[in-house]
Amino acid sequence: MKVSDKQGNSLTITQLVSKLLGRLGNMILEFEMYVLLIVGYIPVSFVRMVVYRMAGIRIPFSSVINQGARFYSSTNIRIGSDCIIGEHAVLDGRDSITIGDHVDIASEVMIYNSEHDIHDLNFDAISAPVVIGDYVFIGPRAIILPGVTIGKGAVVAAGAVVTKDVAEGTIVGGIPAKYIGDRNLKEYTYRVRRVGFFEAIGKLFS
Repeated sequence: MKVSDKQGNSLTITQLVSKLLGRLGNMILEFEMYVLLIVGYIPVSFVRMVVYRMAGIRIPFSSVINQGARFYSSTNIRIGSDCIIGEHAVLDGRDSITIGDHVDIASEVMIYNSEHDIHDLNFDAISAPVVIGDYVFIGPRAIILPGVTIGKGAVVAAGAVVTKDVAEGTIVGGIPAKYIGDRNLKEYTYRVRRVGFFEAIGKLFS
């Protein structure tokens, strides 16, 4: 029996086994994704953070991911201290996402590090890491695309689509995001969130 891929190319036994294993891996990731999506609606943030840590997300108890967050893979996500991730955020995780300290990411922000290559004959996916520096603020419904680095203290306006690196201390906005101005702050010492009761308990387990 002849077996072909979705493009109609014939597959060897080795290629077929590799694809089946890949499909099994994807099924496991999808199951994990739905479990974490359900966990994301638990109203107690401390419980969410415990489960997220068990799933491989590196996040201290001084930071919080608010309700409704979605992940496509959890083991490549690292979040620093004193951070807020807003409601219904998307943290891709199929490549690495590194978020610094004192970062405020508003509701419905989408951070992607994998996307289809529209120039590829097979429409295959390409991926690249995303790095977000300390004291960055990302406004509601902004989209960060693969390979982007956002420098320390930068601000991304609401609804912006960031396709390239953002320099430290700058403000960007629009589609695609472009330079708007500079942030007046030159030194950053603030905290973005207070330490709540459950976070105080969580420090005992950090």
